[in-house]
Amino acid sequence: MKRVLLYYLVAIIIILNPSFSNTSFGQTDTVGIKVGRTPLVKIVTIDAPITPVTERIFKRAIDKSEEDLAGALIIELNTPGGLDTSMRDIIKRILRSKVPIIVYIAPSGSRCASAGVFITMASNIAAMAPGTNIGAAHPVNIGGKMDSTMTEKVANDAAAYIRSLAEKRGRNAKWAVDAVYKSVSITETEALKKNVIDIIARNVGDLLNQCDGRKVSIDDTTVVLHTKDARLERIEITISDKILKIISDPNVAYLLMSIGMMGLYFEFSNPGAILPGVVGAICLILAFFSFSTLPINYAGLLLIMAAIIMFILEIKIPSHGALTIGGIISMLIGSMMLINTDVPYMRISMILIITVVLATAAFFVFAVGFALKAQKRKVQTGIEGMIGKTAMVFKDFENGRGQITLHGEIWRAESNQNLKKGDMVRVMKINNLTAEVEKI
Repeated sequence: MKRVLLYYLVAIIIILNPSFSNTSFGQTDTVGIKVGRTPLVKIVTIDAPITPVTERIFKRAIDKSEEDLAGALIIELNTPGGLDTSMRDIIKRILRSKVPIIVYIAPSGSRCASAGVFITMASNIAAMAPGTNIGAAHPVNIGGKMDSTMTEKVANDAAAYIRSLAEKRGRNAKWAVDAVYKSVSITETEALKKNVIDIIARNVGDLLNQCDGRKVSIDDTTVVLHTKDARLERIEITISDKILKIISDPNVAYLLMSIGMMGLYFEFSNPGAILPGVVGAICLILAFFSFSTLPINYAGLLLIMAAIIMFILEIKIPSHGALTIGGIISMLIGSMMLINTDVPYMRISMILIITVVLATAAFFVFAVGFALKAQKRKVQTGIEGMIGKTAMVFKDFENGRGQITLHGEIWRAESNQNLKKGDMVRVMKINNLTAEVEKI
């Protein structure tokens, strides 16, 4: 009897509680509908290579969308590709998302290559704007050349991965594999015909209208999107992510490293300056963060450090310019070798390299050289600054001793000459506050 009453009680709770009555166990559900509210759709723009910073932005956008119970998340994507590890972490988060993910390759003129193709294949809905292209997903080793065996292994792994994603989302797996093996790239029109994408949309509003009513799979549950006339809310990239995005650029990292090395050298050569040391340390830390996402060649880094040593030695050792020339050549070659990759967007600009090399050489040869020359100048203050100064005899010398006026002060003096009051003398040495003088 108690069990029957318990069943009745559970039935009443399910009927009266909307959260239970709306639950579908394995059946079609709806997403994007909130009672008494306009459907909410989030949007974030990714216009950068796929890096750990981009990964942070992706994950934060998905977390925020889930937290706000959004009906969908639109990722406006324009990328040349990026790191395999970051790409795979992003895809894992997309596949775990409780919110439907719509990847929209936009605006017109944008591209989705390499790692971006994998991310697009993993999305619930893939869309492109007119005048965009997708493809060229062949893996490239950003650390330099690979032998044929390793190249084949990496390509096979990537092909299997993208095939599984395409099959999971019901897209053209054959084309996806060709994008890896053959680096094929197609326009938005071809992509729609070949079932690579689902929608061609002129803008975000058109995209929302076309997504409305479509069914997608979330955690093996089929849900229906209700995005027409949805309230669009943009997820802004945080200031910290914007800063990290900037310093992740190889050119910025190289510049930070150069400034950091010069700043620390200036601090060590002039202890107590503080500001150059602080700036140098901050720049080097930021440069090391950026280098953690880049394929650094340590031989190139050692050549740059050797160049700095040569510049310093040129100041202290008269080599008639040999060390300076060697330093410039070493820094130039080291800078060109610093990032070992064939990927264009991860290379350091040659113009920047030449500019930094010449600026660094000038800094050490001229600025630091002038500082050392200043240290070698004759002291102008204190007791040492009195040597060589002209003075006047204040009191006649007797037995080689007398008094002089120097800088308005009366000093004891010694001399092996017979000096009278009013004679002009020159200070030759000062011992125990007694000046040794000679007559001019």
